[in-house]
Amino acid sequence: GYKLGDEPVTYALEGSIAVTGSLIQWLRDQLGIIRSAPEVETLAASVDDNGGVYLVPAFSGLFAPYWRPDARGAIVGLTRFANKGHIARAALEAVAFQTRDVLDAVGNDTSLDLGELRVDGGMVQNDTLMQFQADLLGVPVVRPVITETTALGAAYAAGLATGFWSDLDELRANWREDERWEPSMHSKEVNRLMRQWRKAVTKSMDWVDDDV
Repeated sequence: GYKLGDEPVTYALEGSIAVTGSLIQWLRDQLGIIRSAPEVETLAASVDDNGGVYLVPAFSGLFAPYWRPDARGAIVGLTRFANKGHIARAALEAVAFQTRDVLDAVGNDTSLDLGELRVDGGMVQNDTLMQFQADLLGVPVVRPVITETTALGAAYAAGLATGFWSDLDELRANWREDERWEPSMHSKEVNRLMRQWRKAVTKSMDWVDDDV
């Protein structure tokens, strides 16, 4: 993960998800069901749930933890009841489902329990997504005041190198929590949603043939 000066190396376990924020861009630019990214939350909130619709955004295959380059995107569970609100909600939920898949893999590899999830990036401004993520994981999701963590980390490393900050404890003292979401969904419902999601994932596999 990083090494600061003569300090020991700190390692990180990474799980790559190919499509998250770009999925919302796809709804806007390719499907045209929203005009701007923030509208996806309003559209998703127009329905009570996903209506049985699941969107697997395997546009360039599935990354962690499946590693299936033969997979392609799929929208499953459609009925005449489904509308663009359900598709918008399924898109948001797909981000949380993929995150749950990756964190399950991390837990299996490390035998460590997740205490809370600290989030960053553009999508963390979506309160509906943050609540659903907390529900799926069964742990609090925490949004910091500064959500551009990558840029902040680079600035912190530079500041430490030049002596602007004295040590990591000073950096830790700078961190501030903005908002926290607590899980509220019953575990039986979480298990049902994850079962359906993983069934949807299987429908996206084996799509690319050798002659394509």
